[in-house]
Amino acid sequence: MFDGPEPIYVQIADQIRADIISGRLAAGDQVMSTTQYATTYRINPATAAKAFTELVAEGILYKQRGVGMFVAEGAPQRLRAQRREAFFTDWMDPVLREARMLGIDTADLLAYIQKGGRL
Repeated sequence: MFDGPEPIYVQIADQIRADIISGRLAAGDQVMSTTQYATTYRINPATAAKAFTELVAEGILYKQRGVGMFVAEGAPQRLRAQRREAFFTDWMDPVLREARMLGIDTADLLAYIQKGGRL
């Protein structure tokens, strides 16, 4: 499962973020423990713990001592807002620059989007 170029802890954190954004994990849901991650994916428990530490620092997860890690209230909305901003910066800005260079006007872009992306 964790075969991407990023460190495994980053892949774990990204997967949890994706699960929250998609609704597979909701606010208040418990996530797998570091031991469960280590056993399930045959990784070092410290690797999973590093991912959880990152998500706690971001306010995405919170720890309930003796019980486990849970999705924080507002985490889905916060993650969607971050992703929306990144979408426009990472994807739309380059598209708009390219469209300007090619002489594609706003009306053509809007028509393309309204047709669902087919010419």
